[in-house]
Amino acid sequence: MALIIFILQLALRILAFPMYLLDFLGVWNWVCKKWFPYFLARFTVMYNREMGSKKRELFSNLQEFAGPSGKLSLLELGCGTGTNFKFYPPGCRVACIDPNPNFEKFLIKSIAENRHLQFEHFLVSSGEDMHQVADGSVDVVVCTLVLCSVKNQDRVLQEVCRVLRPGGAFYFMEHVADKRSSWNYFWQQVLDPVWHLLFDGCYLTRESWKALEQASFSTLKLQHLQAPLSWELVRPHIYGYAVK
Repeated sequence: MALIIFILQLALRILAFPMYLLDFLGVWNWVCKKWFPYFLARFTVMYNREMGSKKRELFSNLQEFAGPSGKLSLLELGCGTGTNFKFYPPGCRVACIDPNPNFEKFLIKSIAENRHLQFEHFLVSSGEDMHQVADGSVDVVVCTLVLCSVKNQDRVLQEVCRVLRPGGAFYFMEHVADKRSSWNYFWQQVLDPVWHLLFDGCYLTRESWKALEQASFSTLKLQHLQAPLSWELVRPHIYGYAVK
């Protein structure tokens, strides 16, 4: 089976050679950073339509983690186009971090459509290095469809724990690898190298629940599900929250 996967991966790499050449020349990353926000703006409309009930369920108790003032301070990691804003409670103070500055104009549109929130700022940075955010300064960190593409999950989760106040919570919803015995996992492995290049660093085969289980949270509430998405490759999901 491993040999078959290798042969199929090799065939796809040959077909995708122009993309690999552009990547080698440093052009492909620039192109991805430009076009990916437009793709994500369309994809997230579909994703919210099909996953909206799960998101409402996931974020239903956000307000429970508000600080003594009653105001919820929330940091969204890998905020993208601001597709989660409509699920946050009224009066929530929202700050955003994303390594792609081209998302900012999409965020401005989302902010205008979600006046129930108090938007604070947008920081251009990776999840592995959130040095602009002070230790223990936020009540909640949210991360959806992001752990699939970060360079170092363990480092990201260390940073999440650093910026969360004691008793704060980390909310997540991520697509992950399917069961290893499934045909879907077979195709996830075959397509992973080209998928990673095409979709701005996203991996299909990450077992992100393992990183969450090993992180230094006091409580972890995690569920697996097969999401009702039209793209079978990304149907395997995990979602839940962890308390510092």
